[in-house]
Amino acid sequence: MNPHSLLASAGINIGLAIILISVFSVLKKQPSNSSIYYARTLSRRQNLPLHSRRFLPSVSWVSRAFRLTEDQILSNHGLDALVILRLFKFGIKFFSVCSLVGLVVLLPINYGEKEPSDNSYYTTDLFTISNVSRGSERLWVHFSCLCFISFYGMYLLYKEFDDILIQRIQQLQNIKHRPDQFTIIVREIPFCTEHQARDCSVDHFFSKHYPSTYYSHQMVYGTQDLQELVNQAKSLARQIEDSKETSMAKKPKNKLPLLDALQQETSKVDLLEEKLQALCHTIPKMQCKDMIKKKELPAAFVTFKSRSGAATAAELQQHSHPLLWITEKAPEPRDVSWRNLRISYRAVPLYRLGVLIAASLLTVFFAIPVTAVQGIAKYEKLKKWFPPAMVMQLIPGVSSILTGYLPSVVLKVFIYIVPFAMFAMAKVSGCISKSKEEIKACNMVFYFLVGNVFFLSVLSGSLLDEIGLFLSHPKDLPSHLARAVAAQADFFVTYILTDGLSGFSLELLQPGLLIWDTLRSCTRGYQREQNPYLYSLPYFRIIPLVSLSVLIGIVYAVVAPLLLPFLIVYFCLGYVVYINQIQDVYETTYETCGQYWPYIHHYILLAIILMQITMIGIFGLKSKPAASIASIPLLLFTLMFNEYCKMRFLPSFHHYSLKDAVENDELDENSGQLMFHYENAFNAYCPPGLRPVNFTASESSSTPLVSP
Repeated sequence: MNPHSLLASAGINIGLAIILISVFSVLKKQPSNSSIYYARTLSRRQNLPLHSRRFLPSVSWVSRAFRLTEDQILSNHGLDALVILRLFKFGIKFFSVCSLVGLVVLLPINYGEKEPSDNSYYTTDLFTISNVSRGSERLWVHFSCLCFISFYGMYLLYKEFDDILIQRIQQLQNIKHRPDQFTIIVREIPFCTEHQARDCSVDHFFSKHYPSTYYSHQMVYGTQDLQELVNQAKSLARQIEDSKETSMAKKPKNKLPLLDALQQETSKVDLLEEKLQALCHTIPKMQCKDMIKKKELPAAFVTFKSRSGAATAAELQQHSHPLLWITEKAPEPRDVSWRNLRISYRAVPLYRLGVLIAASLLTVFFAIPVTAVQGIAKYEKLKKWFPPAMVMQLIPGVSSILTGYLPSVVLKVFIYIVPFAMFAMAKVSGCISKSKEEIKACNMVFYFLVGNVFFLSVLSGSLLDEIGLFLSHPKDLPSHLARAVAAQADFFVTYILTDGLSGFSLELLQPGLLIWDTLRSCTRGYQREQNPYLYSLPYFRIIPLVSLSVLIGIVYAVVAPLLLPFLIVYFCLGYVVYINQIQDVYETTYETCGQYWPYIHHYILLAIILMQITMIGIFGLKSKPAASIASIPLLLFTLMFNEYCKMRFLPSFHHYSLKDAVENDELDENSGQLMFHYENAFNAYCPPGLRPVNFTASESSSTPLVSP
């Protein structure tokens, strides 16, 4: 890629970002858009900020990102939301130092190694390690920078892990009253032939083996049909309310059409109310004990009288047969995936195998657009194999846009659907909690992106570069291959620009919701301010995409330091954008107390290992075997560091300390709150279909007809 294409990509992305952010700052001030840009604020019934100069762009929302403290994020949104912001802050701290090293040390060495030829003035390869001569002593500077970046990255990772662990312990202390600290989930409960149920088996088993700590249990039932009836009733209640609002909004000039319209709306409301009344009679009948007993599942939530009792029971094997009485710590009530509790524990491996096959097929099919994108990016080489492409040169500037901006946009469009597809697969993988589903989706999306976006982009781009050279000079393939891999940095610069500037700007603007809200308000007389578009914070989309950018930056930190300043802009903009989204748009629907960070740590450490392996190969191709051999101990040290972090931090993220449980029990017992907490824990795990639901008429349009 020549500098003109890179400048075209930068110019287009910067221009789009300025336009989109300016439009966002204006639309955010309009009260009619509060359901989109203040969804979280509206859902909590908080007052909206008053804006002056509503039709002038402003950056007042940016300054809030620098005023907000981590303690405020932790108390208002939880540690999981803070982990997202800590990932961006890690990128800022890490790549700021790496940029300083790269621009001050590596860039002059790369540029000054060879005398540029006539053609090299039109390529950015002058600033990469490709420009360093084979066997040059200057490669030892690259080796020194590799060691410095590796050790600095590991230092930051250790520090972040330690800080987040401290915050996790504090957060667990702050939420010590949560029901999940007193509750475990039991699966594969044997059937009691005497009573023809599993309910009595649970009570008998835990009363016998945990006589002093067992309190009670809540069986899980297959109430999906009952839940569908409840959802239908809620939908009918909303339709009744919408119909009443629509009839009040219609004000024809003539009285006769007004009477006809009111009669039609009244008859429609009467019909809907009859259906709702019928459901109100059906649902209680299906919720009775005799009907529910037939839908009993081999799973239950067991509540204990103490946190220590629950922690002990969750960790022990309850039966000599490992597939009976399987226990684990229960997720918090709002985090439970009730749908997956219907899946037998023994069938879970089959579901996971199916998800693995589906994800593999998606990965294979996705290779087609990635290869096509690289064909567009390598326009100069593509012309030799596809002569009709030369027609693009007849239009001034088109080839620069074609090779600099279009490939990253096309790739970004294809990537956009991947997290949602993977999340849908994770939902049917048998996880018992929504957080585990989202964590599994994060892993699937990240490895998909590493395989398809990173490795396949490098390989397909290198293939187009090297196929002709290999046919003419097969002995020179290793050196040319090293140059081609380094040359892919240009493509990743455009990818970072598109994902950062355009991607984060579109995240702010929410164009999809804007269009949908406009259409809905025009067709249904919908009142925007009363129905906020409140969605859960999409960890499955944010973490893998940002981690991929971290990986790209780390792998290319020594190879192509020109990429690093773009990453600083990427992480700074991302930090500001997601401060705004977390504060005003997204809701945290569950709290895992930082369970996402061990996976982020793993992703970043994998990037450091890939950087070291890449440099070992490049040193070898550059005829510097001593540097390759010297890099091997660095790789081994990184692997040892990974194992140490697993021993030092992971147990505290996977288990609840018995010491902390006992101390919290003693505090509650001294204050007289222990019984209240475990009784509340028992009531918190009632299945959705069995929860009491009231269907009442609403006098005000702002009050929902259905309230759980």
